[in-house]
Amino acid sequence: MKSEDSFKKIKEFVVNNNEVIARGNGRCYGDASLGEHIFSTKKLNKFISFDRLNGIIECESGVLLSEVLEISVPQGYFLYVTPGTKFVSVGGAIASDVHGKNHHAEGCFSEYVIEFKLMTENGEIITCSREENIEKFWATIGGMGLTGIILTAKFKLKNIESAYIRQESIKAENLDEIFKLFDESENWTYTVAWIDCLQKGKDIGRSILMRGEHAFQHELPQNLKEKSLRLKKKFEPTVPFYFPGFVLNALTVKIFNLLYYKKQSKKEVKNFIDYETFFYPLDAIHEWNRIYGKSGFIQYQMVIPKETGKEGMKKILETIANSGNGSFLAVLKLFGKHNPEAYNSFPVEGYTLALDFKVNSKLKKLVDQLDQIVQEFGGRIYLTKDSMSRSSLTNYLKNTQSSKFVSLQHKRILNNI
Repeated sequence: MKSEDSFKKIKEFVVNNNEVIARGNGRCYGDASLGEHIFSTKKLNKFISFDRLNGIIECESGVLLSEVLEISVPQGYFLYVTPGTKFVSVGGAIASDVHGKNHHAEGCFSEYVIEFKLMTENGEIITCSREENIEKFWATIGGMGLTGIILTAKFKLKNIESAYIRQESIKAENLDEIFKLFDESENWTYTVAWIDCLQKGKDIGRSILMRGEHAFQHELPQNLKEKSLRLKKKFEPTVPFYFPGFVLNALTVKIFNLLYYKKQSKKEVKNFIDYETFFYPLDAIHEWNRIYGKSGFIQYQMVIPKETGKEGMKKILETIANSGNGSFLAVLKLFGKHNPEAYNSFPVEGYTLALDFKVNSKLKKLVDQLDQIVQEFGGRIYLTKDSMSRSSLTNYLKNTQSSKFVSLQHKRILNNI
């Protein structure tokens, strides 16, 4: 089907339905793309153009980042900004204004968006950029789909010489040391830390920092140089069934965290790894969410401003450890300065922690406690992952909502403001 025909069908859907929300690949952890009437962008999956000279790609909004990488990496290009999964749509990346391990150095996805086409509530298609329909452009960036349906997007890619990352992994014994390592690593493009969120006392914040750069051709070992822009196909296992509910508990998470920390025997390890291992470790395990059992899990992510980051993170980690609701997928990152034009964008300069919690009867109490701490330290909750947080922490997005585009998440938030 031609794009023009698709757009006519989308217009008909938008005009004839109230409370519409667009849905990309459904990788939001909460109910941000669920609503009364859901429009799936999965069939908006065509590439429009690829300017190989300047590294500019244009595609429909349902194209996945994984599909962009399949085309661009062999040509010597990579995404400027990518989240922790490549299975998100381009439209979703804009609507969430996704960030990655390099926010302190290169900002959010929106920094590299040139323009996009947006269908508004009356079915009109407008082009939005920094020069045209500027107000709609910035309202849509991080606007969670509340301004309309993104149809196509044009954005910049970065030059790379290989599909590999030069990585250094450094163990940190506590929160003081990991914050010191982040400070010392600000000149690195990519930094991220796995953190043991169940430690207490002098070991609170025990972690491993991973920092990396795109490897140049001349840096690579000989066995990687021959096909440096192409990765070998790897075995990708599937979790075959939902784990029983008792498997994941405070004890098993504590054991996993200990083993993960101890598996790196040296203080510092330097190596070369492919970009998929560095950026998307969980994508290699299909149906990985089944380890949480049929009750599922939530992801909770917040940011604490840099000036009070250590104090705030310490209080958050103490609260998690005392609750016994451990997360073995706890990720700490450093954010750079906030772009004031992207007023709906989540990151502000500071430290962000993302945690996966198995759903249980005690979880709502823990989330309420964490919300209070985030509010106390002037932080923010990431709307893309929010499914439990109190509305008082998420109302900064309310002004982007039109009368037409509504999600369950935002009805819940706005009804309580």
